[in-house]
Amino acid sequence: MKVYKFGGASVKDAEGIKNVANILNASKNEKVLVVISALGKTTNALENVVSAIANRTGQSGDFLAEIKQYHLDILLDLQMNSSLAIQNEIENLFLELDCIAEHGFEGQSYDFIYDQVVTFGELLSTKIVSYFLLGEGIKNQWIDSRNFIITDARHRDARVKWVDCEHMIGKRLKPLAEKNLIITQGFMGKGPSGETTTLGREGSDYSAAIFTYCLDAESLTIWKDVDGLMNADPRKFEDAQLISEISYRDTIELAYYGASVIHPKTMQPLKAKEIPLRVKSFLNPKKKGTLVHKNAAQLETACFIHKENQMLISCRTKDFTFIVEDQLSQILSILAKEKLHVGIMQNSALSFMVTTDNRQNKDEIIAELEDAGFRPELKSNLQMLMVYNSSKMPESLKGKTILMHQQTDSSAHYLYE
Repeated sequence: MKVYKFGGASVKDAEGIKNVANILNASKNEKVLVVISALGKTTNALENVVSAIANRTGQSGDFLAEIKQYHLDILLDLQMNSSLAIQNEIENLFLELDCIAEHGFEGQSYDFIYDQVVTFGELLSTKIVSYFLLGEGIKNQWIDSRNFIITDARHRDARVKWVDCEHMIGKRLKPLAEKNLIITQGFMGKGPSGETTTLGREGSDYSAAIFTYCLDAESLTIWKDVDGLMNADPRKFEDAQLISEISYRDTIELAYYGASVIHPKTMQPLKAKEIPLRVKSFLNPKKKGTLVHKNAAQLETACFIHKENQMLISCRTKDFTFIVEDQLSQILSILAKEKLHVGIMQNSALSFMVTTDNRQNKDEIIAELEDAGFRPELKSNLQMLMVYNSSKMPESLKGKTILMHQQTDSSAHYLYE
């Protein structure tokens, strides 16, 4: 059995969905489970709906109308607009979204509302793809991944309950997957009270890895709009090169520091069972792409990961005492509470500096740090370049104002304005 994952870029329009059908048709003699993300930029659009609901701006209806029209246009392009079955499915999902937008979730946190709303993108995309495949003569069974991906109650970054997942997927889903092509969603799971949770932004790769692990699948293939795993983002580095083979360890390092092709959590389940990962182009499916496996030689190519919208938080104590273990524990507890994903950290006797992704709630974070007895300073809209397998400062950084530099045996990080 194999697991395929298609991201939003691969199903952003009718041609993309037709291409998915072609790839699956070429694998019709194999047992395949398919994980699909929301169409195109639907997740971003639904985030606007969440903000409108949480802030009660009254704009959610307009946002939902645009999202609905986008999906209806794709149905029209796929010549599915006359199908009452899929039309009813789409209408019912948007009716549910309209009810959520109108009544909201009184007393619930932003993160809770986020998970209940944004996951409709995956429900819509998988319904459309499933019905289109049926129309093309490709038999499949649509399933709701929330019945199999069981998590804790941590919203927007839920932790997987592996024992429960292994039981549900191994005992209940595997028999279905042995008989049918399965179409399901990435990114989403189910919490202890039956509420929808999500695995973090871009978490569909992680969902695919969970299914792969629990099914004891032969391999996981992630279909992307690039030829495979590159040593740099080809949109930012003209001389970016394809990496044809790479080890689990090197891939985990690159993913952890922000390589956009692979979600950071994806590799660990695969590595645990030594299941190979293939990263291939959905535009050129005959190309070999990248193979991640245990026997790959150590990577020697220098790799470059560029991240925008970075934030630097610097903390000193108000009483000018040293930054020691107690203070570090307080600071990191506040960052964890706010679900900030730490990049790099530096500590001296009098200050502690940490980088993280830019956040809208900057004022709240500063206020919490001040209440805890610190004098925080914050700089936002910064950039980070991580260099893996090279100790040389890239030429592109010459003349830049470097705010923070961290060097290890295998990597170097540069935070700059």
